[in-house]
Parts: sequence; structure tokens; C-alpha cells
Amino acid sequence: MSPRQPQDCTEMVHVREAIDDIDKHLVDLMAKRFAYVDRAWQIKQHGPEGAVVPWRIQQVIDKVRDRADERGLPPELAEALWRQMIGWFIQYEEEQLAHSPPRDAKDGSQD
Repeated sequence: MSPRQPQDCTEMVHVREAIDDIDKHLVDLMAKRFAYVDRAWQIKQHGPEGAVVPWRIQQVIDKVRDRADERGLPPELAEALWRQMIGWFIQYEEEQLAHSPPRDAKDGSQD
């Protein structure tokens, strides 16, 4: 059965089912994004970038705002959600980088 469109929901149970399905997909996508963030800190430990890359953060925010606007989602909502998510990921990267070998340590290993 394909999900109902919002205008086709005639009862709250329909709305709740659709929201639960969307939430499941959002969590799946967040897990995928997290895997890339997890890889990013591993690469960053061998390079000059730290967890905070201001130009990249702004680039992501600009793209998200544009996409939200195109899809009829308030850009302010998308930006607020992404800033929260990015902040959490930055904190995660900083913690991982703090517990990894120093960037200038040369142990001959390659990731």
C-alpha cells in the first residue's frame, strides 16, 4: 500500500502512520549521514582541517535553505534543524579528533 498524500488523510491514524513512516526514513538517512561524518574525522586527523570548517558549514546551510524553499518548507526551519545537526556532528568530530593521535605524528600507517 502506498502512503497517502496529506490531502487524502481523513483520520489522525492516517496522518500518524505517514509521519511514522517518514520518521523511519529520516533516521535511516541520518544514520547514513553519520557514517560519512564518522569517516570525515578519520580523514581530518591526517590533514590540516579541524572539525570546524566555516566556509563548508555556510555552503551546506545555503544549499539546505535553497532546497527547502524549492520544496515549500520554511528555509528558517531547515536552517535551524541543520545548524543543530551540524553542531552535534562538530562536537562529535572534535571529541574523536581529541582522542586520536596528533596530526603531526608519523607512524607510517595509511587509512
